[in-house]
Amino acid sequence: MLPAFDVHSAGEVGVNPFGDRARYALAILFAINLLNFYDRQIPGALVEPIRKQWALTDSQIGWLATAFTLLYAVVGLRFGRLADRWKRPRLLSMGVAAWSLLTAASGLAWGYGSLFAARLGVGVGEATCAPAANSLLGDLYPAKRRAHALSLFMLGLPIGNFLGSFVSGRVAAAYSWRMAFYVACLPGLLLAVLAMRLPDPPRGASESSPLAGRAHPGFPHWWSVLKIPTIRWIVITGALSNFNMYAIPTFLPAYLSRYHSLNLKQATTLAAITFGLAGIPGLLLGGWAADRIAAVRSNGRLLLCSASLFFAAIFIFLAVNVPQGRLLLLGTFMGIGCLLSYPYYSCVYSTIHDIVPPSLRGTAMAVYFFAMYLLGGSFGPVLTGKLSDYFARLAMAEAGASRLDEHFRAVGLHSAMYVIPLCSVLLAAVLLAASRTVSRDIGELQIWMSAPDTPPRPGQLRESEVP
Repeated sequence: MLPAFDVHSAGEVGVNPFGDRARYALAILFAINLLNFYDRQIPGALVEPIRKQWALTDSQIGWLATAFTLLYAVVGLRFGRLADRWKRPRLLSMGVAAWSLLTAASGLAWGYGSLFAARLGVGVGEATCAPAANSLLGDLYPAKRRAHALSLFMLGLPIGNFLGSFVSGRVAAAYSWRMAFYVACLPGLLLAVLAMRLPDPPRGASESSPLAGRAHPGFPHWWSVLKIPTIRWIVITGALSNFNMYAIPTFLPAYLSRYHSLNLKQATTLAAITFGLAGIPGLLLGGWAADRIAAVRSNGRLLLCSASLFFAAIFIFLAVNVPQGRLLLLGTFMGIGCLLSYPYYSCVYSTIHDIVPPSLRGTAMAVYFFAMYLLGGSFGPVLTGKLSDYFARLAMAEAGASRLDEHFRAVGLHSAMYVIPLCSVLLAAVLLAASRTVSRDIGELQIWMSAPDTPPRPGQLRESEVP
C-alpha cells in the first residue's frame, strides 16, 4: 500500500512524497537499465571473432546489431500501452527475465541465422524497459527533480556500455566469445525477482494538479501524442541520436582493431572508456544543468542539448581524423565527443515528461522509442556497415587489387566513421528547432492539468492563451 501524500504540495516544492521507496525503485531501475545496455554491447565487443569465424561482411555485422532493434521498435508500442494500463513492476520483471535467457541463448548459436534469431528475441524482452521504467520514474519524482532522477537512471547506459565492452572483451579473450553471452544471464534473473517488489504509484501521483492522472480527451489513441508539435521534433532527434549510439559501439572496437592495430582486449578497453565511462559525467552534468536551466528558460533544456551535440560533432570528427597510432589523442577527442553526446538523454527525456499527460507517458515513450529504434538504431549499424563495405571495395579497386584483405577493410571502416559527426550536426539542428515549440506545449499541458473543464486538444490553443 502506497503512503498517503499531498500531491499538490509535492509538485509545488519539489518534495518527493515516496521517500525511501522512490530511492529503492530508482536503484533497481538503474540496475535493470545497466543490464539492458550491457547486453546490447556484447555483440559489438565480439565483432571481430564472430566475423572471422563465420566469414561475415560488415553489412551482415550491421544487420546483426540491428536485429533486435527492429522487433524492439514494433513490440515496444504494445508494451507502452501496457505500461499505462497494467502493473509496471510485473511487466518489467517478465521482460528482464526473457531478455536475460535469450542473451544466454545467443551463446548457443550455431551460425549467423540462429544468432540473428536470438537477438530478435532479446529485443522483445528489452522493449519493456524504457516505457515502464520512465513511466514509473515520472510518477515517483516531481517535475523539479525529474531530470536529476532520469539522469541517474540513464547512468545505466554509459556504465552498461563500459562493462558490456570491457567485460565481454576480456571474457572472450580468456575463454571464448560464447562465454561472454552466458555471464549476463544470472544477474538478469536476480533483477527480474527484485523488479516484482517495485512500488507502482497511481498515474500522475507526483504532479501538482489533482487532475493530472485523468485521461486526456484529446488523446484517444497512442498515435495522438504526435499531435504535440515538440514530440514530432523529438521523434526525429531520437532517430538521429540512436543512429550514432548504435553505430559507435557496433564498430568502434572493430575500427580500433583494424585501423589502429589494437588486439581484442586493447580495442574493447579503449572503446569502453571513450564511449562508456565518458558518459557518466556527461549524464550527471547534463541532468544537473538541465534542471537549473529549465528554471530560467522553459526551452533551456533543448537549447543546452543542441549546443552540446554541436560540439560533440566537432570532437568526434577530430577523433576519426586522428592519424593511425595516435591513441591518446584519439581517446581524448572521442571521449569528449561522447561525453557531450550523453546530456541528450537527461534533457530530452525530462522534456517528454513536461509536455505529455502523466496517463500517457508510457505510450509517449513507446512512440518515441518506436521511431528512435526503427529509424535510428536499426539504420545506424547497417548503413555504417554498408558504407564500410563500399569504401573498402572502392579502395581495393583504386589499388588495382583483386582481393579484399584486412587493409582495405580498415580503410573502408575509417571512411564510414565520418557519418557519425555528420549525424550529430543534424541532431543539433533538429534540437534547435524543437526548442522553438516546447514552451507553448509546456504551457498547454499546465493549463489542462489545472483546469476543471476539458480544454482544446494540444496544438489548438491560441497564442494569447498560452502564459
